[in-house]
Amino acid sequence: MRRLLPHPWLTLALALIWLLLANSTAPGQIVLGLALGWAIALFSRRFWPEPVRLHRPLALLRFISVALYDILTANLAVARLIIGRPERLRPAFVWVPLALTSDLAISLLASTICLTPGTVSARLTLDRQYLLVHALDVADADQLAAIIKARYETPLREIFEPC
Repeated sequence: MRRLLPHPWLTLALALIWLLLANSTAPGQIVLGLALGWAIALFSRRFWPEPVRLHRPLALLRFISVALYDILTANLAVARLIIGRPERLRPAFVWVPLALTSDLAISLLASTICLTPGTVSARLTLDRQYLLVHALDVADADQLAAIIKARYETPLREIFEPC
């Protein structure tokens, strides 16, 4: 079964993304979405060095909700900063210590940070112990690192890494 359906969660996620992009739940679009999701998962399986294990799938929904909320509010905050007084910006690079060990979880953390306006993942150390994050406006570097760890890293550990 694993050979024919190597990544069922990825297949399902890609099918749902297809339905959102197509803006239709017609039976043909559902079949096409599932076929595309299956084909992409099948042909990309050699690029996945370790199997994806969701230890707490419901925590994934909570993580997605938090990330979407943060993206929305960060858009508004960045717009206010740029339109307001850009000379008051305090850009900074912040090293965030990582407790994550999974390549997928680290990648999702870095991607989530990049998706949130005002922050960008800049570098991961070779030992994977620290992630360098650039933020547009930083009052307290330690507080930014703590927010990233609490809002993104901790849920990702719950979802992808065994306790």
